[in-house]
Amino acid sequence: MVDVGIKLALTLTQIASVMGIVLLTVALLTLLERKVLGWMQDRMGPMEVGPYGILQPVADGLKLFFKEDIIPAGANRIMFSMAPVLSLVPALIGFAVIPFGPTWNVEWFGVEFKPFVISDINIGVLYILAFASIGAYGVILGGWSSNSKYSLLGGLRSAAQLISYELNVGLAIVGVLLLSSSLSMVTITEAQTGGFWRWYAFAPLPFPQFIAFVVFIIASVAETNRTPFDLPEAESELVAGFFTEYSGMRFAFFFLAEYANMILVSCVATVLFFGGWDAPLPFLQFHGSLEHLEWLSGMFWFTVKVYTFLFLFFWLRATLPRLRYDQLMRFGWKVLLPIALGNIVITSIMAYIFS
Repeated sequence: MVDVGIKLALTLTQIASVMGIVLLTVALLTLLERKVLGWMQDRMGPMEVGPYGILQPVADGLKLFFKEDIIPAGANRIMFSMAPVLSLVPALIGFAVIPFGPTWNVEWFGVEFKPFVISDINIGVLYILAFASIGAYGVILGGWSSNSKYSLLGGLRSAAQLISYELNVGLAIVGVLLLSSSLSMVTITEAQTGGFWRWYAFAPLPFPQFIAFVVFIIASVAETNRTPFDLPEAESELVAGFFTEYSGMRFAFFFLAEYANMILVSCVATVLFFGGWDAPLPFLQFHGSLEHLEWLSGMFWFTVKVYTFLFLFFWLRATLPRLRYDQLMRFGWKVLLPIALGNIVITSIMAYIFS
């Protein structure tokens, strides 16, 4: 009974640590995005709150916390209140199966646990895809329950976009699953250790998954409703899309969900295509007498890869215009889908030949 209590306490500590880091990263990203966009557009970005504007996320958070929370008179009050939570919770739950560092077993008061993996389940990829799809219901319900034509149009666009691009995300991952013969995020990461030439994005045999990675990233940008695929919240067409009628903390929950999904997508891309916590060259990982510090270098490389993908989100927003809706649908079904299917066919044939 004592062991169960200790294991529960350790698990809850891991969950609290990961959630704390994710939410702090979200706050940091809101500042980084505005700064990066500012530099790319030859301006300074936020500069007023704190030195060089570094306290801007705190000011934004306090502002949203104290703003009046308005529910429109004609809205469905229950659904209107549930939608932001339904959007945020699945985004945070996905981090449960992400391996942030080496899969060591550490003993603490006679109980073994893995400090850098909350849960290693053998259907980790399926788990993430399932919860990612649930998050879209929050957007759809938020648009419908607001009793606003702009919000409803944003919700309907989100539903169509989800169906179109979630399919491509799943198909892009299939090639990696064929090569690793596993749905476990930990197993997929460990199969790529030893250098960047073993990462699935670059591994020459049986078939490099770089094309699949490109499809995955493009479809993931569409899944997270980011520019140039931010049609559900297109300001120039739909005011603010599905959260036009939201204010206060409910608005903040949608905002948190978007950035949490960006972080989750970056973590998944890092694990599936770029070796997770593995260093690009073996000598850049601690070995020998410094092997006890391997977790430090592992978390460093994992963080570098994730932030590289997050920078890509900012870069796309700064450089690409929003697509027209018919272009969005055509690109998903007529371009990405055939490429993803072709990658599966070629990977299957090559894996059969070289197995």
